[in-house]
Amino acid sequence: MNSEKVLMKGNEAIAEAALRAGCRAYFGYPITPQNELIAYMARNMMARGGVFIQAESETAAINMVYGASCAGVRAMTSSSSPGVSLKQEGISYAAGADVPLVLVNVVRGGPGLGSIAPAQSDYFQSTRGGGHGDYRCLVLAPWSVQESADLTSLAFDLADKYRMPAIVLADGMIGQMMEGVVLPPARSAGGVPARDWTVGRMAETAVSVETGKGGAVRASRHITSIHLVPEELEEKTRSRFGRYEKIKAAETRFEYAAPRAADGSASGDPAQDVDLTLVAYGTSARVCLGAKMLAEREGIKTGLFRPVSLWPFPHEALGKIAGTGKPVLTVEMSLGQLVEDVKLAVLGRSPVHLLGHSGGVIPAEEEVFAEIKRVLGK
Repeated sequence: MNSEKVLMKGNEAIAEAALRAGCRAYFGYPITPQNELIAYMARNMMARGGVFIQAESETAAINMVYGASCAGVRAMTSSSSPGVSLKQEGISYAAGADVPLVLVNVVRGGPGLGSIAPAQSDYFQSTRGGGHGDYRCLVLAPWSVQESADLTSLAFDLADKYRMPAIVLADGMIGQMMEGVVLPPARSAGGVPARDWTVGRMAETAVSVETGKGGAVRASRHITSIHLVPEELEEKTRSRFGRYEKIKAAETRFEYAAPRAADGSASGDPAQDVDLTLVAYGTSARVCLGAKMLAEREGIKTGLFRPVSLWPFPHEALGKIAGTGKPVLTVEMSLGQLVEDVKLAVLGRSPVHLLGHSGGVIPAEEEVFAEIKRVLGK
């Protein structure tokens, strides 16, 4: 595959982008609707010089990722909702030991085993830590197959840069749909950051008992998340949260589609000249874009704010755009998770409404349009 556009499923584009980003170890366990991803890795990982293992469980898979990353390679896993729940302890361990890894969650309806239909009800699980202890994960949410590939590549870079877990949160529709995609270029060996913290030995000169020959080794390194002295653990955690503040300043991502007039022209100040602002991500944002067009045909000035990084969430940017007294309508495939961050961003300066579905139900453009009119009393 080259830089030409190819037709791929979202799951397969994520897998190919990971391989091109230098991922050389994949450990997973099958679950719908992300099975195309693990199947793609099974077909291609070893041919690219990497390691593929279908683990005996999700719990085993995440700990294999932890170990491979500690050994110095870019490693990832993928799953869907209940499978990701089983990985939470390992993710918490990685966060507590400052171990970078990439997790892809292709979200399905829940709770429990739920359904295999697309959902967005893992928002809290991803953005609020998910496991035990004080920590965060980087969370990136694509709304297209193209962005699925691009954000997967970015996830590996950010995980390495900040030494923490990064999550690509794609609802089941994004994973299953097919679109044209221009895949990121493949990284050379020198294109993957060197890791100066991994396990092993390397600094002193040692003589092999078997051969009698000397060789360069280094002092052993121990990577762990356990700190039995409370003050030491607090110091480590506070230092990590200082890093999180730097991430908030540098890695917050979003897109805003300003209101358009009925003739398609821009309609003034994008923050002020608006009747209502839609907030959504992933598939819900695609639906909202269609609803926005329907509203603007009837002269309703509608903005669409799409967070791309769910953590760090673009609170400040959304507050400037949506906190102007005009109503905000949050559309999500859950019954009220994204809306909590929207409320934190708006801080009571605008009324916030929710159109939510659960269990794998996807909102329709006409439904969102009708809700826009209801909120505006039209």
